[in-house]
Amino acid sequence: MSTSGALDDPRLALKIEDGFAFVRSTTEHASTLIVLDLTDPGGPSAPLYTADFYRACAARLKPAGAMTLHIASPVAHPDAHPRGARERCGRRFAIVTPYLTSHAALRRAVDDGVLLGRVSIPACPSPPTVDRRIAAARLRDLQYYNGDMHRAALALPNFVRALTGP
Repeated sequence: MSTSGALDDPRLALKIEDGFAFVRSTTEHASTLIVLDLTDPGGPSAPLYTADFYRACAARLKPAGAMTLHIASPVAHPDAHPRGARERCGRRFAIVTPYLTSHAALRRAVDDGVLLGRVSIPACPSPPTVDRRIAAARLRDLQYYNGDMHRAALALPNFVRALTGP
């Protein structure tokens, strides 16, 4: 899958390493966004689903920063959905928003759950605002994301609401 140059952006620091060790060893508040694409909870990844880890991530964010956390597919694997992740994340982030996203994996569509934790509470942009920001950033040839998809990702079916909590 092509990234269309997204990984070449000088603002990006891609880290593929022990996440907990990284956030513990880093002291600067330099990140605007931390994106965590973790393995499912349990085993060696269990520490990455704790309030301590979320606190360490939040401490590395700029004041308006955010963290996203992949939390398993509530559609395909509701039993693997990390119960309490939203509440643990909420102990450190001002607002925690669960959302759904789809992507291609092994030539099939996969729906995944994600938590978005924000340090401060910015207004949720309207679809036209998202579209204007995409245009201003000169992002072209996006195959999935637009203002309407942004809004739709935040609309959760009842069974996902039950998994993620209030």
